[in-house]
Amino acid sequence: MLSSPCTPARSRTCSRILGLSLGTAALFAAGANMALLCPNWDVTYLLRGLIGKHAMLGTGLWGGGLMVLTAAILISLTGWRYGCFSKSGLCRSVLTALLSSGLALLGALICFVTSGAALKDGPFCMFDTSSFNQTQAWKYGYPFKDLHSRNYLYDRLLWNSVCLEPSTAVVWHVSLFSALLCISLLQLLLVVAHVINSLLGLFCSLCEK
Repeated sequence: MLSSPCTPARSRTCSRILGLSLGTAALFAAGANMALLCPNWDVTYLLRGLIGKHAMLGTGLWGGGLMVLTAAILISLTGWRYGCFSKSGLCRSVLTALLSSGLALLGALICFVTSGAALKDGPFCMFDTSSFNQTQAWKYGYPFKDLHSRNYLYDRLLWNSVCLEPSTAVVWHVSLFSALLCISLLQLLLVVAHVINSLLGLFCSLCEK
């Protein structure tokens, strides 16, 4: 006889894969946020306090990173039936699934929203304010935030002409926050897959009884 495709064992196998995938994504998110704190791999900007507010929020570290990693560990422990999860009953499994899903969902969502806002506002860099107020001066700020006539994301000519320091501020900002946006979106999709897998596992466990 053919075995049923709906078995708790297969649900646990999916949990192992999802836990590993979420954990890997969390490490990449943390790495991207760490790189944002050191533009051009230069730590002096961080020491001088010349880092943008979105990077300093560190949502890739504690949101898409630590919170999602913690959820990934819970999901993996459930899948491998390790430690206190070795003989976890139905209620504990459901509670763990809800806790891990909520934790990962919140962390990934915070990282996603922050990354989107960062891409909208543009990088924090030194720029010439004479193009805005006719008075020649250089200061640190968000030159693209008030540039309503042109969208810097689609106008590559602005990338090397507005930000004077760091030299590759726009490329660094756009690349890493785009990566964080994609990573957090992937995490959200994995959380949805985990919820579906948990519901199927619950259904299978009830059917076996």
